[in-house]
Amino acid sequence: MPQRTDVTTAGPEQAGPEPILLELVDEDGTTIGTAEKLSAHQAPGRLHRAFSVFLLDTEGRLLLQQRAAGKYHSPGVWSNTCCGHPYPGEPPFVAAVRRTAEELGTAPSLLREAGTVRYNHPDPVSGLVEQEYNHLFVGLTGNPPAPDPEEVGATALVTAEELVRRHADDPFSAWFMTVLDAARPTIREVTGGAGGW
Repeated sequence: MPQRTDVTTAGPEQAGPEPILLELVDEDGTTIGTAEKLSAHQAPGRLHRAFSVFLLDTEGRLLLQQRAAGKYHSPGVWSNTCCGHPYPGEPPFVAAVRRTAEELGTAPSLLREAGTVRYNHPDPVSGLVEQEYNHLFVGLTGNPPAPDPEEVGATALVTAEELVRRHADDPFSAWFMTVLDAARPTIREVTGGAGGW
């Protein structure tokens, strides 16, 4: 049976917001405990549950977001529509819908599970490490996004061909190509070939 690891960083005498906790998992994705968000990302990183969302419009264009410049992890880089971490005990699907609404002010009109991918990507700028067991979701955009500027610096809709050019010219998150490649089969199914995926 997996051993549980519970990490608490703030005692009752400390003022300030409650720490954000992530679910630590084993290599099979089984929850084994919790850790404070920043500590889970400090080198060498601790394997934790995450999610990545890819939303596309009716023309098969992928909605990208540029992470806000004020973020402590991977600021200003482009990435998939939305990514984040479920709260402990929160189903990844629920977390994906919640964070898409919080970050982009929109909800998917359709959302499908697209499997999982496990990776270890150090961020060369911050030194933080993405050691994640990532649940992937692919869907269609509903209303146009209304991004929260504290979370999102800009958005763009791109075809597969346009993404290749943008990826060559602009900085992207360390994990982007890993999650995109893992989600591509479901992206093709959802778009029906539109957008060149």
